[in-house]
Amino acid sequence: MNTIVVRYVDGRVAKGTTINFFPTKDRFNLFLDGSAPGTHTQEILVKDLKAIFFVNDLAGSPTHSESNQFEPGKPVFGRKIQVVFKDGETVIGTTQGYQPGRLGFFVIPADEKSNNSRCFIVTAATQQVSLL
Repeated sequence: MNTIVVRYVDGRVAKGTTINFFPTKDRFNLFLDGSAPGTHTQEILVKDLKAIFFVNDLAGSPTHSESNQFEPGKPVFGRKIQVVFKDGETVIGTTQGYQPGRLGFFVIPADEKSNNSRCFIVTAATQQVSLL
């Protein structure tokens, strides 16, 4: 089971867990945070999303200021990438599978103390993607 924060292109946010997200599928189900066990899930269409953030904790860390910097001298795995979303937000991290024609791709944030363990970026929600 994956704990996720779903960010829609229209600014809405949904939090919960999923067991059936696959990067090649156009939809998945979300068990909303706080819903009773055994309740129905919400179907999420990937085309409506900006990104899916796979998080360590749904509450996050309000005192942590997210950094888009790699730790100096520490090796990175994958290709360094910068993603600028259509709403202006920027994410910097590493990827092992960016291909422009795909529905989306995973990015592991540069900030090792981030609450996000990885992000699935929806390609249609990006303005610019640059390999660094």
